[in-house]
Amino acid sequence: MTDTSPHPAHEHAHGAPQDPDDQSEILDLDAEVLGEQTASIIDWLPVRSDPRRIVDLGCGTGAGTFALLRRFPDAEVTAVDSSAGHLHRLRHKAEEAGLADRVRTVRTDLDGTWPELGAPELVWASASMHHMADPDRTLRQVHGALAPGGLFAVVELAGFPRFLPPDAPADRPGLEDRCHAALDRHHAEHLPHRGADWGSKLAAAGFTVEGERTITVDLGPTRSEAVGRYALSSLTRIRGGVAEGLDAEDLTALDRLLDTEGPHSILRRDDLTVRTEREVWAARRD
Repeated sequence: MTDTSPHPAHEHAHGAPQDPDDQSEILDLDAEVLGEQTASIIDWLPVRSDPRRIVDLGCGTGAGTFALLRRFPDAEVTAVDSSAGHLHRLRHKAEEAGLADRVRTVRTDLDGTWPELGAPELVWASASMHHMADPDRTLRQVHGALAPGGLFAVVELAGFPRFLPPDAPADRPGLEDRCHAALDRHHAEHLPHRGADWGSKLAAAGFTVEGERTITVDLGPTRSEAVGRYALSSLTRIRGGVAEGLDAEDLTALDRLLDTEGPHSILRRDDLTVRTEREVWAARRD
Protein backbone atom coordinates (compact mmCIF):
# COMPACT_ATOMS: atom_id res chain seq x y z
CA MET A 1 0.00 0.00 0.00
CA THR A 2 2.98 2.27 0.26
CA ASP A 3 4.61 3.90 -2.74
CA THR A 4 6.79 6.91 -3.47
CA SER A 5 7.43 6.28 -7.14
CA PRO A 6 5.77 8.36 -9.88
CA HIS A 7 5.08 5.08 -11.71
CA PRO A 8 2.18 2.66 -11.19
CA ALA A 9 4.44 -0.39 -10.95
CA HIS A 10 8.01 -1.50 -10.62
CA GLU A 11 10.47 -4.14 -11.77
CA HIS A 12 12.41 -6.90 -10.04
CA ALA A 13 12.55 -10.61 -10.66
CA HIS A 14 14.82 -13.59 -10.56
CA GLY A 15 15.91 -13.94 -14.16
CA ALA A 16 14.74 -10.41 -15.00
CA PRO A 17 16.63 -7.10 -14.96
CA GLN A 18 16.98 -5.41 -11.59
CA ASP A 19 15.02 -2.18 -11.37
CA PRO A 20 16.64 0.54 -9.25
CA ASP A 21 13.14 1.64 -8.23
CA ASP A 22 12.08 -1.82 -7.01
CA GLN A 23 9.77 -1.63 -4.01
CA SER A 24 9.33 -5.32 -3.19
CA GLU A 25 10.82 -5.08 0.30
CA ILE A 26 8.75 -2.11 1.44
CA LEU A 27 5.57 -3.60 -0.03
CA ASP A 28 6.17 -6.88 1.78
CA LEU A 29 6.86 -5.03 5.04
CA ASP A 30 3.74 -2.93 4.59
CA ALA A 31 1.74 -6.16 4.23
CA GLU A 32 3.35 -7.65 7.34
CA VAL A 33 3.03 -4.62 9.61
CA LEU A 34 -0.40 -3.42 8.44
CA GLY A 35 -2.01 -6.73 7.56
CA GLU A 36 -4.62 -6.40 10.29
CA GLN A 37 -5.73 -3.03 8.93
CA THR A 38 -6.00 -4.39 5.39
CA ALA A 39 -8.13 -7.28 6.65
CA SER A 40 -10.41 -4.86 8.51
CA ILE A 41 -10.95 -2.83 5.35
CA ILE A 42 -11.92 -5.95 3.39
CA ASP A 43 -14.27 -7.06 6.19
CA TRP A 44 -15.98 -3.66 5.99
CA LEU A 45 -16.70 -3.83 2.26
CA PRO A 46 -20.46 -4.04 1.54
CA VAL A 47 -20.31 -7.15 -0.66
CA ARG A 48 -23.75 -8.62 -1.38
CA SER A 49 -22.37 -12.15 -1.49
CA ASP A 50 -18.89 -13.61 -1.42
CA PRO A 51 -17.30 -12.82 -4.78
CA ARG A 52 -15.74 -15.62 -6.81
CA ARG A 53 -13.96 -13.43 -9.36
CA ILE A 54 -11.77 -10.65 -7.98
CA VAL A 55 -9.28 -8.31 -9.66
CA ASP A 56 -6.45 -6.60 -7.75
CA LEU A 57 -5.35 -3.55 -9.77
CA GLY A 58 -1.77 -2.48 -9.15
CA CYS A 59 -1.28 -5.54 -6.94
CA GLY A 60 2.39 -5.01 -6.11
CA THR A 61 3.73 -8.08 -4.32
CA GLY A 62 0.27 -9.20 -3.25
CA ALA A 63 -0.71 -7.60 0.06
CA GLY A 64 -4.29 -7.15 -1.14
CA THR A 65 -4.33 -10.33 -3.21
CA PHE A 66 -3.57 -12.61 -0.26
CA ALA A 67 -5.82 -10.74 2.14
CA LEU A 68 -8.67 -11.13 -0.36
CA LEU A 69 -7.93 -14.83 -0.83
CA ARG A 70 -8.06 -15.35 2.93
CA ARG A 71 -11.32 -13.44 3.30
CA PHE A 72 -13.06 -15.10 0.34
CA PRO A 73 -11.93 -18.75 0.31
CA ASP A 74 -13.92 -19.64 -2.82
CA ALA A 75 -12.59 -16.77 -4.88
CA GLU A 76 -9.95 -16.55 -7.57
CA VAL A 77 -7.92 -13.34 -7.89
CA THR A 78 -6.50 -11.84 -11.05
CA ALA A 79 -3.48 -9.81 -9.91
CA VAL A 80 -2.61 -6.99 -12.33
CA ASP A 81 0.61 -4.97 -12.32
CA SER A 82 3.16 -3.61 -14.79
CA SER A 83 6.09 -4.99 -12.79
CA ALA A 84 7.41 -8.38 -13.86
CA GLY A 85 9.34 -8.55 -10.60
CA HIS A 86 6.37 -7.93 -8.36
CA LEU A 87 4.27 -10.47 -10.22
CA HIS A 88 7.09 -13.02 -10.03
CA ARG A 89 7.33 -12.50 -6.28
CA LEU A 90 3.55 -12.74 -5.91
CA ARG A 91 3.42 -16.02 -7.84
CA HIS A 92 6.24 -17.44 -5.73
CA LYS A 93 4.39 -16.56 -2.53
CA ALA A 94 1.20 -18.08 -3.92
CA GLU A 95 3.02 -21.32 -4.69
CA GLU A 96 4.55 -21.43 -1.20
CA ALA A 97 1.13 -20.92 0.36
CA GLY A 98 -0.54 -23.54 -1.84
CA LEU A 99 -2.68 -20.89 -3.52
CA ALA A 100 -1.25 -20.92 -7.04
CA ASP A 101 -4.43 -22.42 -8.49
CA ARG A 102 -6.42 -19.43 -7.19
CA VAL A 103 -4.18 -16.69 -8.59
CA ARG A 104 -3.76 -15.46 -12.15
CA THR A 105 -1.21 -12.74 -12.85
CA VAL A 106 -1.48 -10.23 -15.68
CA ARG A 107 1.33 -7.87 -16.58
CA THR A 108 0.09 -4.73 -18.27
CA ASP A 109 0.28 -0.94 -18.23
CA LEU A 110 -3.19 0.18 -17.15
CA ASP A 111 -2.62 3.55 -18.83
CA GLY A 112 -2.50 1.67 -22.14
CA THR A 113 -4.69 -1.02 -23.66
CA TRP A 114 -6.63 -2.86 -21.00
CA PRO A 115 -6.40 -6.63 -20.71
CA GLU A 116 -9.38 -8.96 -20.73
CA LEU A 117 -10.33 -9.30 -17.06
CA GLY A 118 -13.62 -11.14 -17.41
CA ALA A 119 -16.52 -9.79 -15.37
CA PRO A 120 -15.25 -9.60 -11.77
CA GLU A 121 -17.66 -9.13 -8.88
CA LEU A 122 -15.04 -7.20 -6.90
CA VAL A 123 -12.19 -4.95 -8.03
CA TRP A 124 -9.63 -3.84 -5.43
CA ALA A 125 -7.24 -0.92 -6.04
CA SER A 126 -4.97 -0.05 -3.12
CA ALA A 127 -2.55 2.88 -3.47
CA SER A 128 -2.64 2.53 -7.24
CA MET A 129 -5.32 4.89 -8.59
CA HIS A 130 -3.33 8.06 -7.94
CA HIS A 131 -0.56 6.74 -10.20
CA MET A 132 -2.76 6.60 -13.29
CA ALA A 133 -2.06 9.18 -15.98
CA ASP A 134 -5.82 9.50 -16.55
CA PRO A 135 -7.62 8.09 -13.49
CA ASP A 136 -11.04 9.09 -14.82
CA ARG A 137 -10.44 6.81 -17.81
CA THR A 138 -9.37 4.03 -15.46
CA LEU A 139 -12.54 4.42 -13.40
CA ARG A 140 -14.64 4.12 -16.56
CA GLN A 141 -12.70 1.01 -17.57
CA VAL A 142 -13.33 -0.57 -14.18
CA HIS A 143 -17.02 0.32 -14.39
CA GLY A 144 -17.26 -1.37 -17.77
CA ALA A 145 -15.37 -4.48 -16.61
CA LEU A 146 -17.34 -5.11 -13.41
CA ALA A 147 -20.24 -7.50 -13.38
CA PRO A 148 -23.59 -5.74 -12.80
CA GLY A 149 -23.93 -5.17 -9.07
CA GLY A 150 -20.18 -5.56 -8.66
CA LEU A 151 -18.14 -3.54 -6.15
CA PHE A 152 -15.06 -1.37 -6.65
CA ALA A 153 -12.91 -0.75 -3.56
CA VAL A 154 -10.49 2.18 -3.77
CA VAL A 155 -7.93 2.52 -0.97
CA GLU A 156 -5.70 5.58 -0.91
CA LEU A 157 -2.98 6.78 1.46
CA ALA A 158 -3.17 9.96 3.49
CA GLY A 159 0.63 9.92 3.32
CA PHE A 160 3.71 7.91 4.18
CA PRO A 161 3.65 6.39 7.67
CA ARG A 162 5.41 8.26 10.47
CA PHE A 163 7.62 6.39 12.90
CA LEU A 164 9.60 8.78 15.13
CA PRO A 165 8.43 10.73 18.17
CA PRO A 166 8.22 14.50 17.50
CA ASP A 167 11.35 15.25 19.56
CA ALA A 168 13.54 12.79 17.65
CA PRO A 169 16.32 12.77 16.81
CA ALA A 170 17.55 14.76 19.79
CA ASP A 171 19.77 17.09 17.75
CA ARG A 172 17.15 17.72 15.01
CA PRO A 173 13.65 17.50 16.54
CA GLY A 174 10.85 17.60 13.99
CA LEU A 175 13.05 16.01 11.31
CA GLU A 176 10.37 13.57 10.20
CA ASP A 177 7.81 16.37 9.82
CA ARG A 178 10.20 18.30 7.60
CA CYS A 179 10.88 15.17 5.54
CA HIS A 180 7.14 14.70 5.02
CA ALA A 181 6.67 18.35 4.05
CA ALA A 182 9.43 18.01 1.46
CA LEU A 183 7.89 14.73 0.23
CA ASP A 184 4.49 16.41 -0.12
CA ARG A 185 6.07 19.07 -2.34
CA HIS A 186 7.70 16.32 -4.42
CA HIS A 187 4.39 14.45 -4.78
CA ALA A 188 2.53 17.63 -5.74
CA GLU A 189 4.84 17.88 -8.73
CA HIS A 190 5.06 14.20 -9.71
CA LEU A 191 1.79 12.67 -8.46
CA PRO A 192 -0.92 15.26 -9.20
CA HIS A 193 -3.78 12.83 -8.49
CA ARG A 194 -2.70 12.01 -4.93
CA GLY A 195 -5.39 13.34 -2.61
CA ALA A 196 -8.04 13.52 -5.35
CA ASP A 197 -11.74 13.54 -4.49
CA TRP A 198 -12.28 9.89 -5.38
CA GLY A 199 -15.90 9.89 -4.25
CA SER A 200 -16.80 12.52 -6.84
CA LYS A 201 -14.70 10.84 -9.50
CA LEU A 202 -16.37 7.49 -8.85
CA ALA A 203 -19.82 9.08 -9.12
CA ALA A 204 -18.86 10.81 -12.37
CA ALA A 205 -17.77 7.44 -13.79
CA GLY A 206 -21.21 5.99 -13.14
CA PHE A 207 -20.67 4.33 -9.77
CA THR A 208 -22.91 4.59 -6.74
CA VAL A 209 -20.69 5.26 -3.74
CA GLU A 210 -22.09 3.08 -0.94
CA GLY A 211 -19.50 3.75 1.73
CA GLU A 212 -16.52 5.91 2.63
CA ARG A 213 -14.23 5.32 5.58
CA THR A 214 -10.98 6.56 7.07
CA ILE A 215 -8.75 4.01 8.80
CA THR A 216 -6.45 5.55 11.43
CA VAL A 217 -3.39 3.48 12.27
CA ASP A 218 -1.45 4.10 15.48
CA LEU A 219 0.78 1.17 16.46
CA GLY A 220 3.43 1.19 19.14
CA PRO A 221 5.73 2.25 20.58
CA THR A 222 7.52 -0.92 19.68
CA ARG A 223 10.91 -2.43 19.05
CA SER A 224 9.49 -4.91 16.56
CA GLU A 225 12.07 -6.02 14.02
CA ALA A 226 9.51 -5.71 11.22
CA VAL A 227 8.57 -2.17 12.27
CA GLY A 228 12.25 -1.22 12.42
CA ARG A 229 12.87 -2.54 8.92
CA TYR A 230 9.66 -0.89 7.71
CA ALA A 231 10.80 2.45 9.14
CA LEU A 232 14.28 2.02 7.64
CA SER A 233 12.92 1.12 4.20
CA SER A 234 10.35 3.93 4.28
CA LEU A 235 12.77 6.65 5.35
CA THR A 236 15.34 5.41 2.83
CA ARG A 237 12.78 5.85 0.06
CA ILE A 238 11.73 9.24 1.43
CA ARG A 239 15.36 10.39 1.38
CA GLY A 240 15.54 9.54 -2.31
CA GLY A 241 12.72 11.97 -3.01
CA VAL A 242 13.49 14.81 -0.62
CA ALA A 243 17.27 15.26 -0.65
CA GLU A 244 17.03 18.60 -2.44
CA GLY A 245 14.31 19.83 -0.09
CA LEU A 246 16.25 19.46 3.19
CA ASP A 247 19.11 21.47 4.57
CA ALA A 248 22.51 19.94 5.20
CA GLU A 249 21.93 19.44 8.94
CA ASP A 250 18.67 17.56 8.33
CA LEU A 251 20.27 15.38 5.68
CA THR A 252 23.13 14.53 8.04
CA ALA A 253 20.70 13.61 10.82
CA LEU A 254 18.61 11.53 8.42
CA ASP A 255 21.68 9.69 7.17
CA ARG A 256 22.65 8.84 10.75
CA LEU A 257 19.22 7.24 11.22
CA LEU A 258 19.67 5.27 8.00
CA ASP A 259 23.19 4.05 8.86
CA THR A 260 22.41 0.51 10.03
CA GLU A 261 25.90 0.09 11.47
CA GLY A 262 25.95 3.37 13.37
CA PRO A 263 24.98 4.07 16.98
CA HIS A 264 22.03 6.26 15.91
CA SER A 265 20.50 3.73 13.51
CA ILE A 266 16.72 3.69 13.47
CA LEU A 267 17.01 -0.08 13.97
CA ARG A 268 18.38 0.56 17.48
CA ARG A 269 15.44 2.67 18.64
CA ASP A 270 12.85 1.29 21.05
CA ASP A 271 10.35 4.14 20.64
CA LEU A 272 9.17 3.59 17.06
CA THR A 273 5.48 3.80 16.21
CA VAL A 274 3.51 3.41 13.00
CA ARG A 275 1.11 6.29 12.39
CA THR A 276 -0.82 6.73 9.17
CA GLU A 277 -4.28 6.93 7.64
CA ARG A 278 -5.99 5.08 4.80
CA GLU A 279 -9.09 6.34 3.04
CA VAL A 280 -11.49 3.81 1.52
CA TRP A 281 -14.36 4.15 -0.95
CA ALA A 282 -16.75 1.33 -1.78
CA ALA A 283 -18.58 1.96 -5.06
CA ARG A 284 -21.20 -0.14 -6.81
CA ARG A 285 -21.88 -0.69 -10.48
CA ASP A 286 -25.67 -0.80 -10.58
